[in-house]
Amino acid sequence: MDTPPQPPRRLGYSAAVASPSNLTPGPVHQFSTPPGPPVFSSPLRPAAVPFRTSPATPQPVSFSMGSSLPTSSSSHCSNGSHELPLHHSADEFTFECPYVFFSAHKVLKRKKLANVPSLGFGALVSPGREITPGPEVVHREPHRCRNCGAYANLYCEILVGSGQWQCVICKNLNSSDGEYIAPSKEDLRHWPELSSSAIDYVQTRNSQIGFVSVSDSRVTAPIFLLIDECLDEAHLQHLQGSLHAFVDSLPPTTRLGIITYGRTVSVFDFSEGSVASADVLPGDKSPTQESLKALIYGTGVYLSPIHASLPVMHIIFSSLTPYKLKLPEASRDRCLGTAVEVALAIIRGPSAEVSRGVIKRSGGNCRIMVCAGGPNTYGPGSVPHSFVHPNYAYMEKTAMKWMEHLGQNALQHETTVDILCAGTCPVRVPILQPLAKSSGGVLILHDDFGEAFGVNLQRASTRAAGSHGLFEIRCSDDILVTQVIGPGEEATADSHETFKNDSSFCIQMHSIEETQSFSLSMETKGDIKNDYVYFQFAVCYSNIYQADISRVITVRLPTVDSVSLYLRSIQEDVAAVLIAKRTVLHAKNFSDAIDMRLTVDERVKDIALKFGSQLPKSKLFRFPNELSTLPESLFHLRRGPLLGNIIGHEDERSVLRNLFLNASFDLSLRMLAPRCLMHREGGTFEELPAYDLAMQSNAAVVLDHGTDLFIWLVELISSLNVHQDLHDQLRLVGNAWGAELAAQEGKSAAALAACRTLAEELTENRFPAPRILAFKEGSSQARYFVSRLIPAHKDPPYEQEARFLQLRSLTPEQRARLKSSFLHFDDYSFCEWMRSLNLVPPKHS
Repeated sequence: MDTPPQPPRRLGYSAAVASPSNLTPGPVHQFSTPPGPPVFSSPLRPAAVPFRTSPATPQPVSFSMGSSLPTSSSSHCSNGSHELPLHHSADEFTFECPYVFFSAHKVLKRKKLANVPSLGFGALVSPGREITPGPEVVHREPHRCRNCGAYANLYCEILVGSGQWQCVICKNLNSSDGEYIAPSKEDLRHWPELSSSAIDYVQTRNSQIGFVSVSDSRVTAPIFLLIDECLDEAHLQHLQGSLHAFVDSLPPTTRLGIITYGRTVSVFDFSEGSVASADVLPGDKSPTQESLKALIYGTGVYLSPIHASLPVMHIIFSSLTPYKLKLPEASRDRCLGTAVEVALAIIRGPSAEVSRGVIKRSGGNCRIMVCAGGPNTYGPGSVPHSFVHPNYAYMEKTAMKWMEHLGQNALQHETTVDILCAGTCPVRVPILQPLAKSSGGVLILHDDFGEAFGVNLQRASTRAAGSHGLFEIRCSDDILVTQVIGPGEEATADSHETFKNDSSFCIQMHSIEETQSFSLSMETKGDIKNDYVYFQFAVCYSNIYQADISRVITVRLPTVDSVSLYLRSIQEDVAAVLIAKRTVLHAKNFSDAIDMRLTVDERVKDIALKFGSQLPKSKLFRFPNELSTLPESLFHLRRGPLLGNIIGHEDERSVLRNLFLNASFDLSLRMLAPRCLMHREGGTFEELPAYDLAMQSNAAVVLDHGTDLFIWLVELISSLNVHQDLHDQLRLVGNAWGAELAAQEGKSAAALAACRTLAEELTENRFPAPRILAFKEGSSQARYFVSRLIPAHKDPPYEQEARFLQLRSLTPEQRARLKSSFLHFDDYSFCEWMRSLNLVPPKHS
C-alpha cells in the first residue's frame, strides 16, 4: 500500500544532504547538443558545411562552397543603388566599436575571393559588454524601419525638411513623426542615435503591477548555495574557508540561502535567530507538492539578508562534517538534481501561483551556485556509480535530457545555475553541462576548493546578468550570415516582433553577461556593387533593475576590389579566434579533436594557396606576410589544450571547449594563444613570443593562457629558498659567497613578487578566474608551462633570431647555456610545421 507523502523532517543545526527528484524529460532542443554551443541553422535553407572530414577515416578537408547556406532568410528588400537627394546625418565615422570585432575592416567586392572558406569573414559580438563610458542612453522608443525593422542610426540619410529617414538595410523611406526635422544636418547630431554607433534605449517598467522598485530589485535578488556533503576532510576544510570568505564579501542586503545535499536535501532555516536548523527532504525523488508547500507556506525563512543572518551562516559552514563512510568519492550518493529542484521551488515561492488574475514576479535575476565535489549519482538526473553498468549509456542519455529540462525550467524563472566543481573525482561533465548551459550559467573545474575556487564563487555571484534576451542581426542585402556560435538558440517566430520584410536572424539568449560573445560567420551573396555594407546588431533584454534595454550597434564597412588592401585590413587576432571557434565547435571528443588538427593544417595550406605567393622554381608557397601572426595562432590551437593533448582528462577538455565557444574576445584570444611576459630589472616586463627560448637563466617569465597563468623561475634563483638555513649561516660569518647568494635571493623574491602583482592585474576582472601556478625550472609542474610554449630551440639560429629578436641581446655564452638547457622532443616547432605543409612561414612583423 502506498504511504502518504510526508512533510519535510526537522533537524538541528547539522542536517544531512539531499538530491533532486525526477521531472519529465523535456524535448531536447535541436541546438543544445553538449558540449558546445549550437550551429544555428534556418530550416528555410539547406545547410552547407564548408569544412567536413569523413567520420570513418580522417581526411584532409576540401574547401568547397555549398550551394546554399544556413541562418539567413531571403531578403525581400532591394538594396540597390536607388538614391535620394538626402542629407547625411553624420560625417565619416570610424567603424571600430568596442562591442563588435570584425575579422577585417574592409569587405572584398568579388564573391569568389571574399568567400574563401579557409579564411572566412565574420565578427565577434559582445552585446552585454560593459565599458566606461558606456553607450549614450535614450529614454524613449526608438525609430524603426516599418519595412525591415532596422533602427535609425548615424548612417541613415535624412530629409531635413520633412524629417524622413532612409533605412541603410532595405533603403525604405520612413517617417520620424517630425522629430528629425532640422534647419541643417549639423543640428541632427543632437539626436544620440544619429551621432553614435552604439545606443541604449531604456524603458523602466517599475510602475507596472507586479514589479518592484529599482532599489528593492537589488535587495530581493537571491543567491542559493548548494553544498556537496560528500567531501573528504582536506577538501572540506578548503571549501569552508572559501565559503566563509564568500559570505563576508557579499553586500549586506544580499539574500542568501544554503542547501546541502547527499542522500537527502537539507534546507537551512534562518527564522530562529542565532540557531541554525534545517528542513530535510528525501533525495531519491523529486520533491512532492505537499512537501514543497510545507516549505513555501510554512514559517521558515530560507532566504535571508546577509546583515540579518551572517553569524548563523558562519555557524552552518563551520558545522559541516567530512564524509564518514569508507566509500570511494565516485561511489558516494549525491542528489544534486533534487537539490536544484528544491532551490527553484523556494525561489519561485507563492508568486508562481496566480492571485486575482495577476501573476506576481520576483524581482531581479536569481542565482543557484552549486559547490560540487563529485557526480550526481542519486535521485533524478543521476547516473550509476560505475561506467560498467549495463545500462550506463541509456541512463546517461536520460540524465542529460533531464538536466537540460531542469536548466530550461530555471531559465524560465529567471534563475541561472552555476556549477563550480573541485577535487580529483570526475564529475561526469556531459551530465552537468546541460544544466548549466541551458540555464545561462557556467560549469567550471578547479583543482581544489582553495583560492581560485573562492575567487570564482565571488565573481560568479557579482557578475551582472540580464534575462529574456533577444539578439537580432541585420545586414545589407549583399551579406549572408551563415553560422552563429554562442550562448543561445535560434528564436521562434512568435518570440519577437516581426516586420513585413524582416530578414534579420534572431537568437534567444540564455543570459546577457559581459563575459559572453557570439561568433558570426558571413559570406557575400554575389559581387558587391556598393561602396559600403552595413551591419546592425540589437540586443533586447531585462536588466537586474527591471528595466527593458535595447542596445543597438550599427557598423559600416567599406568595400574594395584590391586583395592587398583587404589583406592589410584583416585583424589577425579576430580572424584567428573566429577560425578557432568554428573548428573547436566540431571537437566534441578527443577523436574529433585529432580530426580538427588536420582541418587546421588544410586551412593554413589553403590560405597560402589562395592569398600567398609561390617561390620561384619551387613547389613551396609563402604564407602572406600581411597575415604574419595568423598561422602561429592556429599552431597554438592545434597543439594547445583546446585540440591538443596537454590536458589529461576529457572532462577538462570538454569544459574548456565549451567555455571557449561562449567566451568574450579577450578571454578567447588568451585561451587560444598564450601571452608571454619576461621580467626585467626595475620591475618592468617585456612581451615576447610564446617560445621556449624565453626560458633563460637570468629570467622570470609570466605566461597567461586564459584559464591558467604560470610563473616560471630558473632553478638557480628558486632553489635559494630551499637552503634558507645555510644562507643565514653564510651571511652571519660574512662569507662573500653567502653575500652573493643573499643578493640573488633578494632579486628572486623581488622578481616573484613583481610576477605575482602582474598576474593579479592581468586577471583582476577575469571570469572564470584562472589558476595561478608558480614553480621553478625542472620541477614536475614546469611541464604545464613548457608544453604551452612553441619548441623553437629546434630551429636553426637564423630562424630563431628572425622570430625571437630578444636573442640578439644575449652573449655567446648565454646562447650556449640556453641551448644546452633543452631536452629533445619530437614535437614540431612552428617553422618545422609550416615546412611539413610545404609552406614558407611569413616574415615576422
